[in-house]
Amino acid sequence: MSRPALRLLDGGMGRELQRIGAPFRQPEWSALALIEAPEFVLEAHLSYVDAGARILTSNSYALVPFHLGEERFAAQGLELAELAGRLARGAAQRGDEQVWVAGSLPPALGSYRPDLFDHQRSVAIHRVLIEGLRSHVDVWLAETQSSIAEVRAVHEALYGEWAGQDKPLWLSFTLSDDPAHGPRLRSGESVAQAVSVALELGAKAVLFNCSQPEVMGQAVIVARQVIEGAGEDVEIGVYANAFPVVSAEAEANATLLDIRQDLEPASYLRWARRWAEQGASIIGGCCGIGPEHIAELHEHLIAPAESATESAG
Repeated sequence: MSRPALRLLDGGMGRELQRIGAPFRQPEWSALALIEAPEFVLEAHLSYVDAGARILTSNSYALVPFHLGEERFAAQGLELAELAGRLARGAAQRGDEQVWVAGSLPPALGSYRPDLFDHQRSVAIHRVLIEGLRSHVDVWLAETQSSIAEVRAVHEALYGEWAGQDKPLWLSFTLSDDPAHGPRLRSGESVAQAVSVALELGAKAVLFNCSQPEVMGQAVIVARQVIEGAGEDVEIGVYANAFPVVSAEAEANATLLDIRQDLEPASYLRWARRWAEQGASIIGGCCGIGPEHIAELHEHLIAPAESATESAG
């Protein structure tokens, strides 16, 4: 089975908004710019397109009650999700090359907290986001999923009631930072189990995100083994964060975590090369990975492949 051509996702949104001077604080996180100054969201999207990203992620990750509060989510959640989708689509249409928009569906009840999961509540929150985003996106990206239960809730929200929902589903899992027992989700479930369920749910891509680069490679290898063993045509993706090891009790984005100083663009490129060699065909960045990292990946991974294709033609 031949591997698909490598494609670049964008990088983290929250830290990029903070870097360019957008309104930014807890608990709203990346949602605050969407509420108060959406022009910054568009600017961040365009920076990633200029860097070479050909898949943009909607700025809908923080559009959940955990960040907005229950009252604001009920009053503005749908409107803000529609705005997030519209801004990403607007940025995608600015250039000459095709750029996809991935509709971000986050953990509904708190990142890194599979213990807080509630199925019906998660389904209800996701349906608000889906309704707002659906006319603007090319693919659904359920990201930073800590457990198999979380992705089952996303699948129900997408396909349980709405016949004819035909946009592809990509499922992206966040991994334990402790590789001692093999690649595992933050719930403790194995990557092999998670990938098998992703195939069962019809996912067109299985990704790993918002975890350290050091734990991604083994997850890619296991995912490839499961996918090839099942005879499925499913892509694999990676977009790591630049956080130090996060404790099992932590909630992502509950506090402003430090950013590692050893993951400058050249260093991140070295990790990305490994993931591509191991079988990943979708690569980008999560928290702390910015346009400069994506530009480095484009220059050294994408541009040479494009030049080789042109020369062969």
